[in-house]
Amino acid sequence: MIAVVQRVRGAAVDAPAEGHHAAIGPGAVVLLAVESGDGDAEVRWMARKIAHLRIFPDDAGRMNRSVRDVAGEILLISQFTLAGDCTRGNRPSFVGAAEPEEGRRLYERVGILLESEESVPVGRGRFGAAMQVALVNDGPVTIILRTPRREDRPGL
Repeated sequence: MIAVVQRVRGAAVDAPAEGHHAAIGPGAVVLLAVESGDGDAEVRWMARKIAHLRIFPDDAGRMNRSVRDVAGEILLISQFTLAGDCTRGNRPSFVGAAEPEEGRRLYERVGILLESEESVPVGRGRFGAAMQVALVNDGPVTIILRTPRREDRPGL
């Protein structure tokens, strides 16, 4: 699982063909790709990491607070293109991305865990839809997260 986490002052997503709109105030935009072989362990790891990632400033201006600590929100956007492999040629290969049904299930599960277990409000994009995302990046602060592969982390 891969996530690009951007600290924002505010953000919105629109999926015009579906009549969908979601917006957040201060918090983080999370672009999330589910990879083939990801499962519930990766979902739990990612949801916890996103909720506890210390990318917000403390009183001294150091990145020492999480989205939970600052009562921020998350805008969660599915983005399978993050799983694109460009090592051969110039056209990305998406064979590493999860199949759509499994990708949708795990993407939705990350959002559910962020809300239910981490108590973070989550706005969502629409899985598989063409979307426009607007944001005001704060900092800018952008972090790339990738779940450890099972062989690299015992117990995952």
